[in-house]
Amino acid sequence: MTKDKDMENYYQRFEEQLNRSEGDRLLLHACCCPCSSHCLEVLESHFSVTVFFYNPNIDTEEEYEKRYAELVRFVNEAPFAKDVQTVKAPFCPEEFYAIAKGREQEPERGNRCYLCYRLRLERTAEYAMEHGFDCFSTTLSISPYKNAVWLNEIGREEELFLREKHGEEQVPYFLFSDFKKKNGYKRSIELSAEYGLYRQDYCGCRYSREERDRKKAERLAAEQSE
Repeated sequence: MTKDKDMENYYQRFEEQLNRSEGDRLLLHACCCPCSSHCLEVLESHFSVTVFFYNPNIDTEEEYEKRYAELVRFVNEAPFAKDVQTVKAPFCPEEFYAIAKGREQEPERGNRCYLCYRLRLERTAEYAMEHGFDCFSTTLSISPYKNAVWLNEIGREEELFLREKHGEEQVPYFLFSDFKKKNGYKRSIELSAEYGLYRQDYCGCRYSREERDRKKAERLAAEQSE
C-alpha cells in the first residue's frame, strides 16, 4: 500500500526541482484536459511547456480526438497556458492491447495499469530525448485514482535508462510530481467547471469503461430492489 509519507516526498522533490529548473523545456505527458488544467497552472511560469498527448489505452479514436480537441481548446482559452504548445501522437491502440494481453480481467489499479503507465512514460521519455527537451513528466499523478509512487518510480527508471543508453550529456531528466497535493485535484475540478471542460468518468481504456458500466448496472439493480 502506498504511504502518505512516500507521496509527500515526491512533492518535496518536485518543489526542489522547480527552484533550479527555471526556463527548462518540459515535455508534459497528458492523459486528458481536466488533469492537465491545474498542472499547467503550476508549471507554466517555471518551464517552457509542450503537452504530449499519447494515450494508446483510449478505447476509440472518436474519444481520443475528443480529449485532444478539448486540451487544445483549454490551452487557447486559459491565460496562463497561452505559451503552451501541444503535440498529438497518432492513435495506436494496438500498442496498449499488446501489453494488456492476458490481463484483460485484472481490476483497475492492478498490473495492467502499471504497464500502461510504463508504456506512456517510456514513449514520453523517448520523444523528449529525440526532440531535445530538458525534462519530461506526466499529469497522471493529479488523479486520486492513479498510483503516484508507481508513476515517479517509472519516470525515474526511464531517465536512468536514457542515461545508460546515451550517456550523461543532453539526456532529459524526469520531473517528479504528485500534482494532487495541496488541493491540486480539487483545483482541477474548479478549472473544469470554470472552462466547461469535458470530464470523462473512466480512465479511457475499454476495461475501465466496462468496469464503470458494470458498477452502474449493479447500483441501478440495487436501487430497483429496494
